[in-house]
Amino acid sequence: MKKKEIKILLVDDEPDILEIVGYNLSSEGYQVITAENGIEAISKAKKHKPQLIILDVMMPEMDGIEACEKIRAIPDLSETVITFLTARGEDYSQVAGFDAGADDYITKPIKPKVLISKVKALLRRFKSDAEENANIKLGNLTINREEYKIAVGKEEMVLPRKEFELLALLASKPGKVFKREDILDRVWGNEVVVGGRTIDVHIRKLREKIGDERFKTVKGVGYKFVV
Repeated sequence: MKKKEIKILLVDDEPDILEIVGYNLSSEGYQVITAENGIEAISKAKKHKPQLIILDVMMPEMDGIEACEKIRAIPDLSETVITFLTARGEDYSQVAGFDAGADDYITKPIKPKVLISKVKALLRRFKSDAEENANIKLGNLTINREEYKIAVGKEEMVLPRKEFELLALLASKPGKVFKREDILDRVWGNEVVVGGRTIDVHIRKLREKIGDERFKTVKGVGYKFVV
């Protein structure tokens, strides 16, 4: 997603904050929508479906905590990243924010360069979450990441967790060769010490269930998924 396509909803009751922060975000190339209170924030969030919401805590009419809770209840905004922007640094305020469904916390005042860096990091999180939750459809194969199940044509099956994660990784980028060490790191991580033979066994099981032609061994390197 290009910067000019990314929408950021900035919510604060202080005109100076809206102007300064909004200017810096716009200068970076983002679409910036502003709101002055929680009620307006909910309305504009529904309308514009932003990728990121920067939300002040202390506001009139409806504060940021309540607004965050209501936004989190909107299905179309389930993937939106929400961060609080506030001068309040008390622990209880931060805890309340996270309990309401916030993803992060920014304390103001904040330098423009630091803010932009933080926003970029938050948007990377949005992209990662969206990709992680998205279903994969390749030919007659559908991979449902949320339910840990697949369908080959009309036949549905539930795979063991590691088989599923290995398949989802390879199928996420058809044609890309995944090195064995990358597969071990991304599928098994630090859970247990395993050898390369573990990958081979899981690939063999996937071939039996999904089709041998789907997986290609690149000798001395790793595996790739073939459409």
